[in-house]
Amino acid sequence: MVRLVLGDYPTRSRMSRLPRLLLSRLLPAFVLLVLIVLSVVWHWNDRALLWWQEYRTPPEVRAASVWLPDYQAVIQGKQLPGLAEAETSDLTYDPRTRTLFTVTGSNPYLVQLSLSGDILRRIPIRNVSNLEGVTALADGRMAIVDERQRRLSLFTLTDATQELDANTFEHHDLGFPDAGNKGFEGIAWDPRRQRLILSKERDPAALFTLASDGRGVSGSLQPFPLKQLVIDYSAIAVDPRTGHLLALSDQSHILVEYTAEGQPVSFISLRRGLHGLDATLEQPEGVALDEAGNLYIIGEPNIFHVFRKVSGPGQ
Repeated sequence: MVRLVLGDYPTRSRMSRLPRLLLSRLLPAFVLLVLIVLSVVWHWNDRALLWWQEYRTPPEVRAASVWLPDYQAVIQGKQLPGLAEAETSDLTYDPRTRTLFTVTGSNPYLVQLSLSGDILRRIPIRNVSNLEGVTALADGRMAIVDERQRRLSLFTLTDATQELDANTFEHHDLGFPDAGNKGFEGIAWDPRRQRLILSKERDPAALFTLASDGRGVSGSLQPFPLKQLVIDYSAIAVDPRTGHLLALSDQSHILVEYTAEGQPVSFISLRRGLHGLDATLEQPEGVALDEAGNLYIIGEPNIFHVFRKVSGPGQ
């Protein structure tokens, strides 16, 4: 009996080492597989290539771009008072008034802001469902996107406007009836190319264009091809100086600059410790640029940020 136990011991020892041996061999392969999957899903490989492209970009090309790596936060985490239950979404710069506008979802308002994030007026909007996008057009015209109703609406805003009723707006169906809460979220007007650019959040994340002279729209939505470097598109903006496009992602926590043709140029990470940020921008929902190149970002819960270039072009 004793001889049997002692003779069986080495077998059990080898068997106990077998799982550890398999683990030591399979774990590195599993980790590598996870990293490969994440690099595809989160576009880490694409961002690494973009970073390398940024590094090699000559000064004259940087000077002709927005060039996001040069930006630093100068106002961050500023709370917008009186909008606690309103949930701000999207942001646009209006060159006519030299102010910013945002919209709110659950309690619908069009909110006008100063360039330092002070509320100038709140205009209630009746007969809307879930506002997600806003952009300033020409001569006081504005466009908003209702994600739940899947429609684009145009109207005229004056300095005397105190209330808006969507039943009086010009409406356009955006399609994607099954998009649910993953429909169109961002909108920006490109005056140079006479087009609206709209961003669909997810499933699929994509950009579209719609012809617009700044007063109305014509034609139908057209796909806008670009290299996708983010998980979702929460907002977009057009730089009035270069015509370049900025695409904001709340899930990827980055802002990407593209040419007007959709080629990536530069990006900025919106995480703590980078570009002067004291905290990660957890849910950025809107972005805008003015003619001086100042960058504005708004996010939930109603937090306002300003970024400015802190070095000369190409530095």
